[in-house]
Amino acid sequence: MTGVWHGQNQVELLINGEDYFPRVFEAIRAARHEVLVETFIIFEDPVGQALQQALIEAAERGVRIEVTADGYGTADLGKAYIEALTRVGVRVHLFDPRPKMFGMRTNLFRRLHRKIVVVDGEVAYVGGINFCLDHLQEFGPMAKQDYAVEVRGPVVADIHRAAVELLAQCGVDTPGAGLRPSPGSQGRSAMLLAIRDNDAHQDDIEDQYMAAIRNARERLLVANAYFFPGYRLLRELRNAAQRGVQVSLILQGQPDMRWVWVLGRLLYDYLLRDGVQIYEYCEKPLHGKVALADREWSTVGSSNLDPLSLSLNLEANLFIRDPTFNQRLFAHLSELAETRCKPVTRQVLRRGYWWRAPLMFLGFHAARHFPAVLGWFPAHRPRLTTAAAESPDTVACGSGKS
Repeated sequence: MTGVWHGQNQVELLINGEDYFPRVFEAIRAARHEVLVETFIIFEDPVGQALQQALIEAAERGVRIEVTADGYGTADLGKAYIEALTRVGVRVHLFDPRPKMFGMRTNLFRRLHRKIVVVDGEVAYVGGINFCLDHLQEFGPMAKQDYAVEVRGPVVADIHRAAVELLAQCGVDTPGAGLRPSPGSQGRSAMLLAIRDNDAHQDDIEDQYMAAIRNARERLLVANAYFFPGYRLLRELRNAAQRGVQVSLILQGQPDMRWVWVLGRLLYDYLLRDGVQIYEYCEKPLHGKVALADREWSTVGSSNLDPLSLSLNLEANLFIRDPTFNQRLFAHLSELAETRCKPVTRQVLRRGYWWRAPLMFLGFHAARHFPAVLGWFPAHRPRLTTAAAESPDTVACGSGKS
């Protein structure tokens, strides 16, 4: 679903787990009626245990809780962890879990990649941060750089509805669906929720990006962990640079998955030759999915700019019109680019260019057409496996193609 723009919202940027986890856990501890959680990953580390404890305490107060986690990202979550939740009435749903083959996870594609928390229909959190320790500085050199937002106001109704509809589409009874989020907010942010699914909203997030890039007149700044968009978005970035917009990309320089970094670098020369500035963030792995245009538009969410996010996964991004938020994000990303990134130049890329050029051409087009090729294979209906106190019950999602 792509909602409509709602005014009078409050929004706050949350940087890394140090900002995000205390806010989310505090909101859960204060919950009175309902907590909805969607995430790609929950690990049984100190962060996952803190989440578990907050949910258990809320459930024991009579709060209705639905936790939906991806079956691939959360494949190693232990039975004891889940049973501790279901024992007190928390409903835990795993999105399309698959058995491992030879000890390896299968079915990387069409995953639930959204990261959403909604508490009492009053406050919501949307972004790219999972419930695991590697979003905290204490994790060490491989701790991730990432972002989320805390929002209050009318847009929370759309976020709440998206979470409830996912459960309903998969046949899960949602007795709290009638909860009406409070519109009471004196904020000044206009906000829109866009989701990506494999049914009626396949291009909604990309379309919002495209419109912002086309309309930009002064500056575009994108920080994205996995950057390998399709040709039309690349073309719009080049067009913006050609008409005088300052276009800057902050991409991974210390990747957690090297093959993704190699693919992304295939695009560098194509962009640099028209004046797009590229910075590689080298302090630690970049996991963020944020962008801004001019002095008002911004976005924070779960969607990377790669084939998995733009063509296959379930994603959620918030789009924000707020000069104050835009400037806050711009100041932060500018500091990142200036002090913790290395600029990429065409001179550096030219080394070995001629032997790399054929590989670049083949790699780009193979990755670009990958989602379409995947579509040739028989599709399956994603399932939610709902863990009961005694035994799991599996229901199939009923929404269109997957």
